[in-house]
Order: sequence, then structure tokens, then C-alpha cells
Amino acid sequence: MKKNLYHLFAFLTFLSLPGFAQITSDYDKTIDFNKYKTYTFLGWEANSDKQLNPEDKKRILTAFKNEFTARNMTLQPNGGDVDITLYIVVDKNASKSSYSSYNGDLGYSAGAWGWETGMSSSQTAYTDNHYMEGTIVISLFDRTTKKLAWQGIMTSEVKEDPAEREKSIPKKVKKLMEKYPVKPSKK
Repeated sequence: MKKNLYHLFAFLTFLSLPGFAQITSDYDKTIDFNKYKTYTFLGWEANSDKQLNPEDKKRILTAFKNEFTARNMTLQPNGGDVDITLYIVVDKNASKSSYSSYNGDLGYSAGAWGWETGMSSSQTAYTDNHYMEGTIVISLFDRTTKKLAWQGIMTSEVKEDPAEREKSIPKKVKKLMEKYPVKPSKK
């Protein structure tokens, strides 16, 4: 029983780690997304890209371009089958966790000099982790109907080290694009 509780605690701790990406998406199920062959990037909503440095902006745009290319879609400056917008927000955040362990047992036992009282102890570890959390929203609009066709939202930790962001941004965008109704083509 204790082992099962430990595994449950470890799993819940993993889910609460700031590096864990939360991804949701929604789309119009009446649309055949395979018909979309071109897209136009309309820009960043509400100038949200002002929070990004030029390199991170480039990393994000390149990662999305690679994902759409893998789905046989081509970027066009104007008049694509779909229009795409991005929105991003970055906030300071903190996670708190604690773990308590209990050692020993209070009770009586037979000892060398008669009955002895046993002592117990417990120990609690508390951690407070500060980090940056980013949320990115990609919205894809059908150019003909002007209606939202697909939207993906991801919330995740923003790595402080630029080298880590260079690795993590494409991975996270790929994970988000797994929710897109068209899977990457196998080449």
C-alpha cells in the first residue's frame, strides 16, 4: 500500500512540475483539413510578440513553419487557404510542494530492562520554485468563411537558458501540432 501511495505521489509531482506542457485544442469537425495547402501568417495578436526577443520569435515561427511544411502546407505572403495568428503571454509563476515522511512507531516493547517506550519522528521537506510560464495560442481561420477552423493552446515553462530554448521550442511546437487534425506526411 505504501509503495502504491509513493508511486501516486511521484506521478502527481511529475504532473505539477513546471516543465510539463499543458496542451488543448479545438476544431471544426465539419472541415476537411486536407484541403488546406497554403497559409498566410497574419502576425501576432495584440502585439504579444513584444515580450519575445528576436531570436525566440524566429525560433517559434520557424518551428510552426516546419510543422506546417510537414503537413504539405506552404507559406504564402498573401491569400493562403487559411490565415494564422499567434498570441503569447509570459508570466512569472511559482510552484510549491512538500513531502512528509514518518519514521518509527510510538508503542511499548520488551527490552533488556523491562518494557521500553519507542519514539517516532517525522520530517517534512518544502520546496518553492520560481519560474517563467508561457502560454501560446495559435488560431487558424478559413480564408473563405472567415471562421475559426482550429485553435491550439499550450502552457509550459519558459527555459531561461537560450540554448535550452533553442532545443525546447521546436519540441513543444511539435507537441502542440500533434493536436492538429492533419498528421505530418511520412517521407
